[in-house]
Order: sequence, then C-alpha cells, then structure tokens
Amino acid sequence: MKFDGIIFDWAGTTVDYGCFAPVKAFIEAFEAFGITPTLEEVRKPMGMLKIDHVRTMLSMERISRLWAEKHKRAWTEADVQKVYELSESRILKIVEQYSDPKPYVTEIVAALREMGLKIGSTTGYNDAMMALVVPAAKAAGYSPDCWFSPDSTGQKGRPYPYMVFRNMEALGLSCVSRVMKVGDTVADIKEGKNAGLVSVGIIEGSSVMGLTKEEYEALSPAEKGAQDQRVTEVYKEAGADFVISDIRGILELVK
Repeated sequence: MKFDGIIFDWAGTTVDYGCFAPVKAFIEAFEAFGITPTLEEVRKPMGMLKIDHVRTMLSMERISRLWAEKHKRAWTEADVQKVYELSESRILKIVEQYSDPKPYVTEIVAALREMGLKIGSTTGYNDAMMALVVPAAKAAGYSPDCWFSPDSTGQKGRPYPYMVFRNMEALGLSCVSRVMKVGDTVADIKEGKNAGLVSVGIIEGSSVMGLTKEEYEALSPAEKGAQDQRVTEVYKEAGADFVISDIRGILELVK
C-alpha cells in the first residue's frame, strides 16, 4: 500500500518515553482531592482530551466510590473542572522536561521525508501545553510539518477523528487510505480507525507499556515477550491494523 503521510501522536509515541508527564500530573491532581489513583486507572483513558480523561477516571467504579466516601457526595461536573484545572497546571509545569524524542524518531522521520511523506501530528495536549512541547522537541531534533490539538476542533479530541482531518487538510492529503496514524494508546488507535486510516500501535516506550526505558531494558527476554504480547493484544482489541516494536517498524510498512 502506498502512503502519502504519517500522523503521529506525541507523548509515548515520538517524545516522552513511557508517557510519564501526564501520568505524574493526573496522580498529583487526584491526590490533592484525597484520592490516589492506580497507574492502570490513570493510563486507561490516556490519549483523550485531558478533561475527558479526568471525567473518565472519576467515572471508574473505585474512584467514584472513593470520591463519595471522601467528599460525602457524588462527583459533579464542577469537580471534573477543578481536577482538570489542577492537572493542567501540573502538566504545564513539567511537560517541557518530557519533550525529548524517543529512540530512532529523528532518523526515521528524516527517512520518511526523504521518501516524500508528509508528517503530521495529533495530541491529547492543548495548545498551551504544545507551546512548550513543540519548541523543546524541535530543539532536540523532532518537528512535524503540522500539528493540531483539540483546541482546533471545538474540544472534540480522541477518539473523534477531527484532528486527523485538520492534518490532512493542512498537508494537502486527499485519501484517508493513503495516510497512517501512529500512536501509543487505545484512544490513538480508535482516532485513526474512526478517520478511516491505517492505525498502528507502538510497543516500546508506550503508555500502554508504562515502563521507563531502563525498566524495559532490564526485563529478561521472556518478560519482554510477555509484556510485548500484552501491549499487542490491547492495540489489536482496539482495532489496530499493525503493531510495531518501535518507530523503525514504520519503514517496513511504508515500503
């Protein structure tokens, strides 16, 4: 299949190995309201518009119950806004520190451009967060041709496909079947499929994997295999067309 463009996610896909900036911010925000979420609870909605992420977490059975016990009432949309605003402030404080490109990103993106492909991007971050991430990533060697956040689509983030379509419009791409979406969360895969794109999940350094580079490399071959299979199954269940170990796998797909 011939491709004309690749649309990447940011944290966990092209920068921030393991997608830790949002995780840290969400944990701190919920803890400020007396609830300590598990890593699984934090990561399950990853990739969504951040306020949708908070609302999804508050809707989880355990967190909803703990909120009622702690605050003597059920959570409300006002609570969603308060937790979101705190998480946003925490992300803005740290996100620039989590903008280094993941291994092989700069080389593979350069190779894709040499092949004539356009490079776009969608994100769960908002424009204020991206104002910090984009320059830091560019200084480190990674810069897509364009990017769009949910601020550009009426706050309809993933799994809505609208950020993908804004990318295609900006890049002059006319056929969804000739565009690939690459991400590291269930929301990424669903965004791509809802847009009619070939959707690809990345294993290493992903939010679904949830490990630092050091933690992943310290695993035994058998442990790595088990973790890789777990992540692969998550992507496949979400509808992924392909699953690759790292960004280098894209070259094989486009060739």
